[in-house]
Amino acid sequence: MIKVGVFGAHGRMGSEVVAAVQGADDTELVAGIDAADERDAVRGADVVVDFTHPDAVMDNLRWLIEQGIHAVVGTTGFDDAKLAELRGLLDAHPGAKVLIAPNFGVAAVLMMHFAKLAAPYFESTEIIELHHPNKADAPSGTASRTAELVAAARRDAGTPAMPDATTAEVPGARGADIDGVRVHALRITGLIAHQEIVFGTHGETLTIRHDSMNRASFMPGVLLGVREVAGLPDPLTIGLEPLLGLG
Repeated sequence: MIKVGVFGAHGRMGSEVVAAVQGADDTELVAGIDAADERDAVRGADVVVDFTHPDAVMDNLRWLIEQGIHAVVGTTGFDDAKLAELRGLLDAHPGAKVLIAPNFGVAAVLMMHFAKLAAPYFESTEIIELHHPNKADAPSGTASRTAELVAAARRDAGTPAMPDATTAEVPGARGADIDGVRVHALRITGLIAHQEIVFGTHGETLTIRHDSMNRASFMPGVLLGVREVAGLPDPLTIGLEPLLGLG
């Protein structure tokens, strides 16, 4: 049995993780907590799943790494500086592994993979992500990661820069620029998590879209991370792709 703790256990995603861990045959819930001063309750866990807040996640990870507890992280908001800090912490405290997934939906991971494959073949690519209005970060971690994958695939293939004749713009009208890819964030009541990547070239377009209708859709990916994190070759892994054989 894999002993699992959950940070953010009373939140929308955290409560789903608690139910998934309790419902799986090979996992045992050690504790589900929400406050930093309750962290001692997860001592003895093999893995802790973190679905908290971008302002809290780094402190949680420092504590877990120091305790030698593996972490599976769905909280977003990681930039290069935070990832560099994590690598330094993991180097200083060997033993713990950290898996950070911008999205735990298996279909969402496939969406990102397909976008990377398609990117070099189209002149233009833009991303639209749509979430509920309680989401703290914009753009989403999934959209940011997709933009990075698209940009890298275009560079590797030698694809020219995307055309854009915009010279007069209301600030934000063209979305965020992530590595040369425009990303637009919508926050709409009634939505959960949705994204589409729109590709275009002369005479044709391609749209790849993923929709999560409920938060239970992310749980197979979370449980996959819980089961596999200890065996990952690197102390820090970004994305579910290696666990799905996608590189």
